[in-house]
Amino acid sequence: MSAAADAPRAVLFDLDGTLLDTAQDLSDALNALRGEQGLDPLDFVRVRTFVSHGSSALVRIAFPQAPEPKFLSLRDRLLELYGAALAVHTRPFAGVPQLLAYLERAGLPWGVVTNKPAHLTEPLLEALALRRRAAAVVSGDTLPERKPHPRPLLFAAEQLGVAPAACVYVGDAERDVLAARAAGMRAVVACFGYIGPSDTPRQWPADAWLEAPEELIAYLESSRERTAAAERGASR
Repeated sequence: MSAAADAPRAVLFDLDGTLLDTAQDLSDALNALRGEQGLDPLDFVRVRTFVSHGSSALVRIAFPQAPEPKFLSLRDRLLELYGAALAVHTRPFAGVPQLLAYLERAGLPWGVVTNKPAHLTEPLLEALALRRRAAAVVSGDTLPERKPHPRPLLFAAEQLGVAPAACVYVGDAERDVLAARAAGMRAVVACFGYIGPSDTPRQWPADAWLEAPEELIAYLESSRERTAAAERGASR
């Protein structure tokens, strides 16, 4: 693989806990569901750490004893409640607007690869005026496979017209890192996301770890400088 092929030419993001801070709206929907079932609300701090694991994980912590038929009904109701109030509190994480502006100025296309279903992903991105800016959006039901399978990431790279080796994938869950690795992409951990107390992100097989979104700018610039230096050395 050549140094030029390794140069970052596109960035893909996970959605919840990486690009967008969706925790409050999901927590509100989950506690509304608990209220419908006559239960007290859960603490937000606890709910937040499960947001990146999807609706099933949220329902499981809210209703740990629910049998399968009831569980599925509760999950459907959670998605209904959440879909009715997608962007009340949800915003990009601090630093994300500056990061996206940098990518666009630098001519680096960006996209989203999420396990969130399309009927929630698309209107959420539209509500935050991000859908038209994203050069690729792959939702959890776009393909039969979902992360940690690499195919959604590979499909996004195809949409961007960029080789997987030239893509960086940023996410806040271990499955994001594993998917990126399997796809042949650089894996970057969003440590500012929904990292749980039992998670060990520094032990995940990633290329970099970010404490804030804008730290990705320095990582990309450093990677491009190393590639340019390698190309200069190869031409001598």
